[in-house]
Amino acid sequence: MRFVLVMLVAGTAALTHTPSASAFELFGFKLFGSKDEDEDIVDPLVFSATLTVEGDDPEIKETLEKASALVKDAERPVSGSLGLLAKARSDREQLVAALYADARYDGVVDIAIDGRSLDELPPDADFGAGPVAVTIAVDPGSVYTLGEIKLDGDAGGLMPAEFGLIPGGNAGSTAILRAQAAIVRRLQEDGRPLAEVTDRAIVADHDSVTLSVTLNVEAGPVAGYGPTIVKGTETMDPGFTAYVTGLKEGKTYSLKEVDEARDRLLALGVFSSVNVKEGDALDANGQIPIEVEVSERKLRYYGIGATVSSTDGLGVEGYWGHRNLFGHAETLRIEGAIGRVGDNNDYDVGKLDYSASVLFEKPGVIGPDSKFFSRFTTVYEHPDAYDRFSTGISAGVSYQFTRQRSGSVAASLDYEDVDDFYHPDGQRHLIASLPTQYVFDNRDDKLNPKKGFRALAFAEPSHDFLTGATFVKVRGELSAYRAVDAAQRLVLAGRVAAGSIIGASVEDIPADRRFYAGGGGSVRGYQYQGIGPKDPEGKPTGGRSYMELSGELRIQVTETIGIVPFVDAGNVSEDEFLGSARFQVGAGVGVRYLTPFGPLRIDAAVPLNRQPGDPSFGIYAGVGQAF
Repeated sequence: MRFVLVMLVAGTAALTHTPSASAFELFGFKLFGSKDEDEDIVDPLVFSATLTVEGDDPEIKETLEKASALVKDAERPVSGSLGLLAKARSDREQLVAALYADARYDGVVDIAIDGRSLDELPPDADFGAGPVAVTIAVDPGSVYTLGEIKLDGDAGGLMPAEFGLIPGGNAGSTAILRAQAAIVRRLQEDGRPLAEVTDRAIVADHDSVTLSVTLNVEAGPVAGYGPTIVKGTETMDPGFTAYVTGLKEGKTYSLKEVDEARDRLLALGVFSSVNVKEGDALDANGQIPIEVEVSERKLRYYGIGATVSSTDGLGVEGYWGHRNLFGHAETLRIEGAIGRVGDNNDYDVGKLDYSASVLFEKPGVIGPDSKFFSRFTTVYEHPDAYDRFSTGISAGVSYQFTRQRSGSVAASLDYEDVDDFYHPDGQRHLIASLPTQYVFDNRDDKLNPKKGFRALAFAEPSHDFLTGATFVKVRGELSAYRAVDAAQRLVLAGRVAAGSIIGASVEDIPADRRFYAGGGGSVRGYQYQGIGPKDPEGKPTGGRSYMELSGELRIQVTETIGIVPFVDAGNVSEDEFLGSARFQVGAGVGVRYLTPFGPLRIDAAVPLNRQPGDPSFGIYAGVGQAF
């Protein structure tokens, strides 16, 4: 059985307990409870709110309740009678907007306070000390459809249906605004940064229950990028910031490239906010100036963390980092960790796991989308499969080809001393390798995807100067996600991973470079490294090939709670290819607590074809989905 508890306290992302005993925030996000906000309210007035909808349509009622601040905030006092009047007037506007979004253009919203209609109340109305009864009566009206649709001006050659404007189709205000934005974007993608809707005529015909839409669009001229003007930098070089946008002066404008420039700047890790926008007019050269406004994050950050496991004992880790060492977003990060404290009641310091590393990164070395990285690492660890001391250095370059495609190549040199089943007295290695990786990733959300897929291909040719062994490690992984309902509350997720080590026998490959399977990030229900070949004592020896399969049904029960039944399978073989290796299967169910920074995950699983030495079940915890 495996259980992991993770704790983190960081200097720039601190765990925060609000003054209210029932409120809790993590990294600035409220997870549950509410903060006592009544302290700053002058002349607090308590009210109650009741919303009724003619026709008792539960769907539209739910929509209106979500849109109504009076309903949502009924437990929070307002600032006197004037505050309640202001809130009621604002609420009526929000409810009408919600009706328009649902294509209901003849709906009526009546709000009464203390039995008097909002329209009849004087501006200085006084409702006494409260509590005050507020009633909201809504006649939602009819659902309108689109009638006549016209695109005039420079959009006259476009087909309305391309943007969802179809006679008889959805006439909701949100759908019309979305179509309007898409039309402007289409023209901007043709190099016209000043494209805009200059006039809009929306007419509701109550007799036919249709909505006619006329949009007049001016495309403006095709233009190139003008100078990039950077504002808000403090320690960051504004010239380098402009360089990282990749928007070369004179090149034809592209809205897609402007979006990519914003993502590229955020990826530097230096800025807490980035706004990239076009100027209001062309400059004297007929080009569009680009304005970049940024806000910098704190330069230095630090953190400490801990893990507790029933099988691996206690682990502690810490790190310190600098986000902008020399003014060009260079990153320096120093990390250290100690693990397996108290593992099997053994507190021998020689049996603990130790690791330390120094990471340096420098972006923009061969273009705005590139990054140089280097790392020095020392590890002394004792998993069940082997004991290892290792120290090494690596350096390489990564490149973001597009939003979806990225790759990296590096060179590394590692010295290792490894004890395992094949080398009980230890064997020394001096290994040079060239790890190379390519990733395609079009998922809609990296932390909690609901559509898209991610594919990874990895190859690492290696040569051991001390043993003479030469081998190539290849690995591939594919994960896919698809929502099966319109609300995206049911998501099918699948993952397959496989790999092989070619060119050397299993005993000539260092134990830490062989394949293993089992555990929370692999096949749940089994111990870490618990699947595959084992020595006579039942300890894993690793293999030269492996395959893992996982399937999940992610069910979002509420806005914050999810349930995930899953099945995992995997095997490991001593051969270069799997051959007759037997798959071991685990199944279970997990709970997800959805937060703005990703799901918090707890999974419980059992092995379905348990072998001698396998646990009867496993419990795993972490941040983010399992894959």
